[in-house]
Amino acid sequence: MSRSLHDRIAVIGMGCTKFGELWDTSADDLAVEAAQAAIASVPGLVKEDIEAFWYSTLATGHSGLPLARALKVEAPVTRVENFCASGSDAFRNAAFAVAAGVYDVAMAVGVEKLKDSGFSGLTLAEAPTDNTMPEISNPAAYAMLPGAYSEHYDVDSGELRDALTHIAWKNHSNGARNDRAQYTSVVSKEKIDKAPRVAGDLSVFDCSGVADGGAAAIIVRAEDAHRYTDRPMYLKGMSLHAGASEGSTTGGQRHISFPEVVACAKVAYAEAGVTDPRTQIDMAEVHDCFTPTEMILMEDLGFSARGEAWKDILDGRYDLDGALPVNPDGGLKSFGHPVGASGLRMMYELWLQFRGEAGTRQLDDPTLGLAHNMGGLPGEFISFIALFGSKLDR
Repeated sequence: MSRSLHDRIAVIGMGCTKFGELWDTSADDLAVEAAQAAIASVPGLVKEDIEAFWYSTLATGHSGLPLARALKVEAPVTRVENFCASGSDAFRNAAFAVAAGVYDVAMAVGVEKLKDSGFSGLTLAEAPTDNTMPEISNPAAYAMLPGAYSEHYDVDSGELRDALTHIAWKNHSNGARNDRAQYTSVVSKEKIDKAPRVAGDLSVFDCSGVADGGAAAIIVRAEDAHRYTDRPMYLKGMSLHAGASEGSTTGGQRHISFPEVVACAKVAYAEAGVTDPRTQIDMAEVHDCFTPTEMILMEDLGFSARGEAWKDILDGRYDLDGALPVNPDGGLKSFGHPVGASGLRMMYELWLQFRGEAGTRQLDDPTLGLAHNMGGLPGEFISFIALFGSKLDR
């Protein structure tokens, strides 16, 4: 396990744009809006106080120059790309630099401009491989999850379908309370069930959308946090895990659990001192790229017992008023997935909740939250998990 950053790093400011089909907004506009909002959230802070920047994007810019140009800064700017976990990895690298004492104040900015680029999801030209991985679309790959889960745990396919519908309904209901989300309407369960199928049993409402968006975080060492704000957010534990891409040799097992997430959670929980995530964690933002992904994550993250997540979902455990609210901001289902920004957007919801600024979706005094971000396909994932708290443990 890496050396822990438990209570060594604090987030003192955050910003987030609206996500959606932002035809009249450029990538530069998104970067500036997110960064300026983060700076404005810290009284007395100015752009010149930020000593280094980490810029996350999958396809909107290659190098740190786009961010330097947009923000008009002459400073170290590092571009980070790690599939759908790019935004989280930008935060991770900025946190390491601050913890090491190289910089006192750093910023992570995530931006993606997809809607008017012709680029959709992760359909991009890949580097040559050994040709052992199948050629398959993302919806088709994730459509294998429900059938494998149903067979392995002997769950009736109709009941499992009800659980997936509930996830989509829950996240759209939460997103309807969030004016930054791309989709802000409640969608009935009947409409979700009757929607056109995209792949297998996955309908339009089982899949996250494509969006534009940006988000940013300002990071300092924990001992310096109260120089800037009386309500910082403290990093409790953090882990990134890249699998060995051996999914094609493990058969159906790769469709009932994501081993990279399990390994990632083990490290992050150890750093944060979490021994019972089901009861110790107050809220979670998870990577709901598809509804069955969220269901399986509930088990891989230790929120539900193996084979029991679908029951907890139908019981309302992860609803906004449930015991452990998941994706209270609406998740990828409501925001869409501008790849470089999503990880930071998840952290932004924790930031708002800890500060009591989440409006009509505000939870009752959460003190420990989880952000989970991942990229890839079943069998070859990159997983990121961070835990944040509103108070120092020491």
